[in-house]
Amino acid sequence: MVLPPVRPRLARMLEGRTVAAVGASDRPDSLGWRMATEVLRSPGIARSWFVNPRHRTVLGRPCLPSLTDVPDPVDLVLLGAPDRALVEQVRLASARGDAGAVVFGSAHGLRDELVAAADGLELCGPSCMGFVNVTRGVRALGYLEPEHLPPGPIALVTHSGSVFSALLRSHRRLEYSLVVSSGQELVTTTADYLTHALEQEETRVVALVQETLRDVPRLRAALAEAADRDIPVVALTVGSSRRGQALVGAHSGALAGSDAAWEALAAAYDVHRCDDLGELADSLETFAIGRRVRPRARPHGIATVHDSGAERVLVADVAERLGVPFADLSEATTAKLATVLDPGLEPDNPLDVWGGGSRTEDLFTDCLTTLADDDAVDVVALAVDLVPEYDGDFAFPRALARLSAHTDKPVVVLSNLSSAIDRPVAADLRQQGIPVLEGTRSGLRALGHLLADAEPARRPVAAPVQHDRRDRWRARLMAGDADPLTLVADYGIPVAPWVTVRDAAAAVRAAAELGHPVVLKTADPSVTHKVDVDGVRLALADASAVAEAYADLAAHLGPCVTVQRQLPPGVEIALGVHRDPLVGPLVVVGAGGTLVELLAQRAVALPPVDEAVARRLLDSLKVTRLLTGHRGRPPVGVQGVVDAVVAMSRLAEELGDVLEAVDVNPLVVHPGGAVAVDALVLTRTAARG
Repeated sequence: MVLPPVRPRLARMLEGRTVAAVGASDRPDSLGWRMATEVLRSPGIARSWFVNPRHRTVLGRPCLPSLTDVPDPVDLVLLGAPDRALVEQVRLASARGDAGAVVFGSAHGLRDELVAAADGLELCGPSCMGFVNVTRGVRALGYLEPEHLPPGPIALVTHSGSVFSALLRSHRRLEYSLVVSSGQELVTTTADYLTHALEQEETRVVALVQETLRDVPRLRAALAEAADRDIPVVALTVGSSRRGQALVGAHSGALAGSDAAWEALAAAYDVHRCDDLGELADSLETFAIGRRVRPRARPHGIATVHDSGAERVLVADVAERLGVPFADLSEATTAKLATVLDPGLEPDNPLDVWGGGSRTEDLFTDCLTTLADDDAVDVVALAVDLVPEYDGDFAFPRALARLSAHTDKPVVVLSNLSSAIDRPVAADLRQQGIPVLEGTRSGLRALGHLLADAEPARRPVAAPVQHDRRDRWRARLMAGDADPLTLVADYGIPVAPWVTVRDAAAAVRAAAELGHPVVLKTADPSVTHKVDVDGVRLALADASAVAEAYADLAAHLGPCVTVQRQLPPGVEIALGVHRDPLVGPLVVVGAGGTLVELLAQRAVALPPVDEAVARRLLDSLKVTRLLTGHRGRPPVGVQGVVDAVVAMSRLAEELGDVLEAVDVNPLVVHPGGAVAVDALVLTRTAARG
């Protein structure tokens, strides 16, 4: 996937050397006054014009009556105009050849008109705060933000204006190359901003706060480029709950990106997903000012040092729930720790160091450096509440400084209570490149992202398309003549032998040929869930039972019935393809049969899915424990499930453009392999109809 080039007008807008501020004003606290103030605070703007027909000067500068009076096309137009004037101003800027504009207002009811009026003009917003290109010194803002923003490695694109301001005004050391409040993204999207940010050599970390997905192909290309360049992407997505999705629509008029879509994108492009702003801030600080974990096939884990037994247990509990591993210490490490610890303290990980409270700096330095020297340790964390010390004791920060000079591994502070952190001490540590993480859960999640980032990135390669198979099934699907079991079997998923019949005699013959016991199921194509309409008869052991079951099904569901050999019990898996409205087809795997509601768990991936990705999907599911031999049960055919997942991916790759859904449920797994019992296919035409 090749990253498309940055559009010339987009680059001009985001690096604006010439700016026209429409609606500039002298009235304090107005949008026009704030906008003009920020223009004058922009060292990268070489020439600017203020525009307002009601003013002759603004902030001591001449003010023009109209945008038409600005002598030449400009890189950037700031529109502090009321909604009623927006369409006209956007059309005028486009006709003049201006590169881009920022629309701060809501533009309620004007979306289609604004898009038409832009006609090649880049547009940030509407309903946005604007942007700051910190490295180029451009402040395209309608609100006052900190006057002194040091340039840094983070590129942030957020749909939320409040998040934009909160992160810019944070006390933390979060320094940016580019920060964009993109709003409704009627023209210029997150993918566009991200593409531009990746062209800035200063960008080493990307942060996304997103309500929806737009321009998915370009976004995927940008995320792939970030992964290829080893630039971590940290994302907070909102709208995963039913109420949250409704609120997204009410707020921005957009369809919320489904959580499955975000999950699949994150897995495909190594995006580190966050659950809340605290985790986002901890993760950004960890990546931006700290060190990276040494690349290796699989990181070993973290080591934490504590001054509290109870908080050590707390961190261990939370880390286990989050799946953040502690490193297994070597015998040499534990032996060395035992020589410096007070009596009664165990040389373990996590490590409680606090004993009598004497020689604190040397004790903690010795323990921290010993852990850092262990090859199994990827990250060393001093897990203490970095509270103000009223006796002037600076043992902890001094121990951290000595540790940081001793090792090139990541060194962090993991604090449990953000409200108690000594701000000046934290600021000093951050200036030394030591992140101070401000919560147990959020900090551990950040460390989990840091560990995951060390694993070598890989993306599966699509298998060659079998054109004859693809064209044959595409024609049958579009004609409504595709038997689901035949389809999945043709793509390599084993299917329990079956015959479709239309009378009782044929059903009896088919059962004899297949071998009893058999299952009878309605084959009425209008029935999508057979169990819901009482359309399945199980364990039919002889001809009489088959004939009776056929008569019963035919009487209330029609004469078309499938006779299928009944398989012995096994682990049931659900497997399929489902089309997400924003990203397209997704491969889905989860617990099947009666376990669907009980476990309510699934994993998703963007095709192509190879064997390694298929195994990762299965490893994330609780039902996989049943496959590998739970509580003394014999293991069953995991490889068969992996092969079926890969086969379903090939189906999605070749036919995803005409399919709404394919469901294989259940896929029955035995020691000898995995066999499909039932399948459902829904084409896009049928779904729309």
